[in-house]
Amino acid sequence: MPPAPRPTPAQLRAAQNKTVPDVIAPGLSVLFCGINPGLYTAAIGHHFGRPGNRFWPTLHAARFTPRLLDPSEELELLPLGYGITNVVARATVGADELTNKEIIAGGAILAAKVRDFAPRYLAVLGIGAYRTAFAKPKATVGLQPDAIGETRVWVLPNPSGLNAHYQGKDLVKVFRQLRDTA
Repeated sequence: MPPAPRPTPAQLRAAQNKTVPDVIAPGLSVLFCGINPGLYTAAIGHHFGRPGNRFWPTLHAARFTPRLLDPSEELELLPLGYGITNVVARATVGADELTNKEIIAGGAILAAKVRDFAPRYLAVLGIGAYRTAFAKPKATVGLQPDAIGETRVWVLPNPSGLNAHYQGKDLVKVFRQLRDTA
């Protein structure tokens, strides 16, 4: 599949505050949850769309998907039992533009969504966002002691290429721990 054309600077500016539809269905095995869409993702309309984001290669390397999916193929996750949402729906240049109040409100919306759709696991991709959204300042990466209804919560590192704390193989390792459990 040829890569989608890159958004123009005008398209990126126009993507500010846009949303990207959830990839979600009842009873998923894992609902992956980003912090919020970036402008590139909002401009193309597909989750984790920016080149350099390691989400899709990591999903494949951790054996969630049988092949490397392009962001435009995100709906192929549903038959595999996976979905995607965000803590905060609106697109920004960076997650640092979000206020704590906005992240906390997003956490409440996310919790309601999780209760409605009841995935087996919610995988929040970003420790800082999880700590803020759910008032868990000491949370660490991995399975959390608290659940949302019957849904177990797992925190994974943010797969952004900007996250220097986790190199590719380390990111795959923590994603695979969830895969082997889910």
